[in-house]
Amino acid sequence: MPSIHPTALVSDAASLAGDVAVGPFSIIDGPAVIEAGTKIGAHVWIHGRVEAGPRNTIGYGSIIGADPQDLSFDPAIDSGVRLGPSNVLREYVTIHRATAPGNSTLIGEDNYLMTGVHLGHDVVLGNRNILANNALVAGFVTIGEAVFLSGGTLLHQFIRVGDYAMFQGLAGSSKDVPPYCIVRHGNTLSGLNVIGLRRAGFAAADRNEIKSAYALLFQSGLTTSDALAEADRRRWSPAAAKLIAAVRHPTKRGVLTRIG
Repeated sequence: MPSIHPTALVSDAASLAGDVAVGPFSIIDGPAVIEAGTKIGAHVWIHGRVEAGPRNTIGYGSIIGADPQDLSFDPAIDSGVRLGPSNVLREYVTIHRATAPGNSTLIGEDNYLMTGVHLGHDVVLGNRNILANNALVAGFVTIGEAVFLSGGTLLHQFIRVGDYAMFQGLAGSSKDVPPYCIVRHGNTLSGLNVIGLRRAGFAAADRNEIKSAYALLFQSGLTTSDALAEADRRRWSPAAAKLIAAVRHPTKRGVLTRIG
C-alpha cells in the first residue's frame, strides 16, 4: 500500500502505485495517476488529471495541475499535466495544466527543477534539462534537451529553445533560441555553449562545424537570408545542420540572432 501521511488527503479517484509516499498535509484531489517510486513531499497540491511516471520527486509546497493563468480559460475544460520518469521538482515548483480539451503540459524525463520554477500552461519540456531557482517559463514554450536555465531566467510565451542552449542568470528571450547557444541579457546571444557540448560528448569535428555554422549565421555580417543561402552551398554534419534549421524555420516569434 502507498505510504500516505495521516494529515494528507487523497481522492478516491486517484491511482497510486504501492510504494508511492505522500507527505504531511499534501492534497491529491483528482484522477491523478502516480507511478512507482514517486515521493511527494509535504504541503504539495496535485490537482486534476496529473500523470506522474516512476521515480519522480515532488518537493515541499509544489503545485502541479492548477488552472492556467489565462483570463479566457474555462475551468470546466478537461486538461492535465504529464511527467515522465525520474524528474526532481524542488520546493514550490508550479506547473499549470494545458488550455485545450484533452491536452497536457508535458515534462520529459530526468529534469531537475529548482526552487520556485514555474512552467506555464501547454509547455513542452524535453529531457535532462536543468532549470535553476525562479526560472519562469510562459505558456506554449517548447524546450529541447540538456538546456540550462540559470536563476531568474524569463521565457516569453510561444518561443522554442533548442538543445544544449544555456541562459545566463536573469537573462531572458522573447524569440526562439537556437540550439547550442548562450543567451545573455537583452535578447542577445553571447556565443556557444562549448563546455556543455564537450561535456555532452560531442566530437571535436562536430563542435568545429557548429562553430563554423554559428560564425556564418551570426558573425559574418550577412543578412539571415544571405547566410542561409551560403549555408546551402556547403555540407554540414547533422549537429551543425540542426543549428541552421532552427534559424531557417523559427516559430512565429522569430529567432534570436543579435550578438553582444
